[in-house]
Amino acid sequence: MELSIQKTEALIRLSTIVMLVLTACLIGLDSQTKVIFYVQKKASFNDLRALVFYLYITSLAAAYNLLQLCCSSFYKGTSLQSYAYLAWLRYILDQAVVYAVFAGNLAAMEHSFLVLTGEENFQWLKWCNKYTRFCTQIGGSLLCGFVAILLMFSIASISAFNLFRLYSPTKFMHLKL
Repeated sequence: MELSIQKTEALIRLSTIVMLVLTACLIGLDSQTKVIFYVQKKASFNDLRALVFYLYITSLAAAYNLLQLCCSSFYKGTSLQSYAYLAWLRYILDQAVVYAVFAGNLAAMEHSFLVLTGEENFQWLKWCNKYTRFCTQIGGSLLCGFVAILLMFSIASISAFNLFRLYSPTKFMHLKL
């Protein structure tokens, strides 16, 4: 059973890496140039600070998952009971990565929503009327990011299961009647 859990976790981590790299590529390669009143204007992810931050977060999360994938092949076939501190570390890091990517995705979505709708009080214009491909690509990257978050949530659940199965209630409760 432990081997099938490790295989499932490896497959989910690999899928997560693919989704995070796809998200980073969609954001990082997104730009659109339009000529407006004989002036060439360019919309890029660099114009939105939340997208730059999200690009860094997704890249780091993909690197972390790749590192965990490589490390799990190193510990393949060994019992985690001898590596309880590694199970705790993996659990905490998996949780932190999920929350960081989730927060980055929500911040990027909020910033993108302001670009989509505009804000008259701050005199921010609607970009998506002029830069439709740019906005569509950012929307696709945010969707890929949410799929990656769901996959990382399942990874965090597996790491929680792997950690807390080390602490059996019968192990600590030896009752003498």
